[in-house]
Amino acid sequence: MQLSMRNSLFAFFAGLASLSASAQVTGAQATVQPGERITLQQAIDIAWANNLQIKQGQTQVENARITLNQSRYNRLPNANANITGPGVSFGRGIDPFTNAAINQQITFNNFGVTSTTTLFAAGQLQNTIAQNELALQATQQDVENTRQQVALNVVLGYLQILNNEDQLTIARNQVEVSRLQFQRTERLVQAGSLPQANLFDLRAQVANDELAVVNAENNLQISKVNLLQLLNVNANQDIQVDRVSVNTPNGSYDATPDQVYAAAVGSQPVVKAADLRVQSAARGVDVVRGTLYPSLFFNSNLSTNYSSAAQRAILGGTTDVTQTATVIFNGTPTPITFVTQQPTVTREKIPYFSQLTNNYNVNLSLSLRIPIFNNYQARLRVASARLNQDNLRYQSDLTKLQLRQTIEQAYTNMIAAQKRYTATTVQVESLEQAFRAAESRFNNGAINSVDYNLAKTNLDRARANQVQAKYDYIFRTKILDFYQNKPLSF
Repeated sequence: MQLSMRNSLFAFFAGLASLSASAQVTGAQATVQPGERITLQQAIDIAWANNLQIKQGQTQVENARITLNQSRYNRLPNANANITGPGVSFGRGIDPFTNAAINQQITFNNFGVTSTTTLFAAGQLQNTIAQNELALQATQQDVENTRQQVALNVVLGYLQILNNEDQLTIARNQVEVSRLQFQRTERLVQAGSLPQANLFDLRAQVANDELAVVNAENNLQISKVNLLQLLNVNANQDIQVDRVSVNTPNGSYDATPDQVYAAAVGSQPVVKAADLRVQSAARGVDVVRGTLYPSLFFNSNLSTNYSSAAQRAILGGTTDVTQTATVIFNGTPTPITFVTQQPTVTREKIPYFSQLTNNYNVNLSLSLRIPIFNNYQARLRVASARLNQDNLRYQSDLTKLQLRQTIEQAYTNMIAAQKRYTATTVQVESLEQAFRAAESRFNNGAINSVDYNLAKTNLDRARANQVQAKYDYIFRTKILDFYQNKPLSF
């Protein structure tokens, strides 16, 4: 019964975090030395350092941070360089000097740099930045929630070890009492004061108590393995834990379920994450709505080029050219001769870098993009974004509802554990008196061994139940402390 209760409590806490901390991770990892004595805070720190879900969450945070930085950089101008060539052109072309068709081979290069800056986009850039900032904060809250859940599970595992240590102490005390009584009865049987049957019954009781010690030792070892697995370290070793001071359940809890819930809503990372995602989705709606409005851009272009066909004319000296002509003089055609001077022109290729300088060109412009019709895609995206916002709002409400229900259940369980402890305390006090009376009567031969063993068994069971109820109460109060963001330490 005790083992079943312990397992159910452990399953409850483990389900809160859905942890898979038993797997090993690569790289630097906190360790525990065999036989090392650790404190509760050390156990929590080791679990935080080794937990895979925390590591995974941290990578998601960094990815969200990259997305945010990219949205911020989108406000800056973009620039692209375009390089064409070196290329070769074959075939017929026109000589620019003679205007004649020629066959030629031309090599060429084109260079350009273009840039576009968004001047106005109906708030799309700003809303995207705000959306990603909120998404980053939500992811950070997810990591913090995982950290808190890990800490809570470690506290449970730690307290379970303390509980099993106390149960082992009780079991050892029980077997010691049984052995002493067996020895006392053995002397009385040898003296003829008690029948031999009493000795047989007590020997069986000693064997049962010794078995209880073995079971308690096994439960203690299992709880240590569970804690080591939560720490994500080698579980095939023994550890010791420092004892902590725990409060005896002797009073009512200092907060009502409504007060616990009010504190949880304002402090729990899982609630903050859900609310942040609703706000992020609202910004997403604004981003998509911005696509319905015009956008203004500033464009710039720098370009130049080179062509092997590019040539320039060079004027040299002059050449005398004798020419003849016929003129009419007094009605008679008369030939004349005259000399003219014609310039000497040569052609040379324009150097590569000179062409790049000469062909340098700059274009500056504004462009306005006006959405007219895009098959209703923009409006459908707006509708989809609004539905996503509504879904996340419902998810946030569901998270708060589940939180309230969990707190109410935890509070009810805490009250029940407190009542069980009070009842078992009264039971232990009564059974201690009954056992002392039964022991005295048995030693005097007034009752048989069956009645004695029954009285002892009832007392042993009551003491074990009292310890279990005590730690059960502590477990429940730690849940309520957790939801109020109180320290989990003792």
